[in-house]
Amino acid sequence: MSIKKVYFASRELAESLIGKPSMAVISITDPGSPPANLHAHFEHILRLAFYDAVPADEYLPAPLPGLFDYHMARQIFTFVQDLQDSPDDISVLVHCEYGVSRSAAVALFVEACSGAPLISREFSGEANHWVVNQLAQLRPELDIDIPPVNAARERRTRPRPN
Repeated sequence: MSIKKVYFASRELAESLIGKPSMAVISITDPGSPPANLHAHFEHILRLAFYDAVPADEYLPAPLPGLFDYHMARQIFTFVQDLQDSPDDISVLVHCEYGVSRSAAVALFVEACSGAPLISREFSGEANHWVVNQLAQLRPELDIDIPPVNAARERRTRPRPN
């Protein structure tokens, strides 16, 4: 399976979609929240639960309950590798509660790993830096480029081509 496109979205949007086998989902919820109610036709789903948080001090003992960690990063990496190694083309949707920082961070990693374009990349400027950094440790050679926060504003104000 070659990953052809990467998307990120809110839980609400992900739960509203009609699933199809050609789209894999990385579903991120808060610890203790019920799993996202995803359509049954999504065949490839990785479910993770962690908070949208950044540790206040890098010297805190690890792991901290509910914080994104190396084990979760490995799960994402393995999931993406398995999708890349399969024979069919697929898109990847990453969702979290609001579709802003956790999902953006993971989607940027999937983009960097697979070479597939991240759709609406300019809206990923608020990606959770802790999550990006943990994922980057798995593949230090990757350039996970977080766009500037104002990139989305620039896109919204740019005139549309005729």
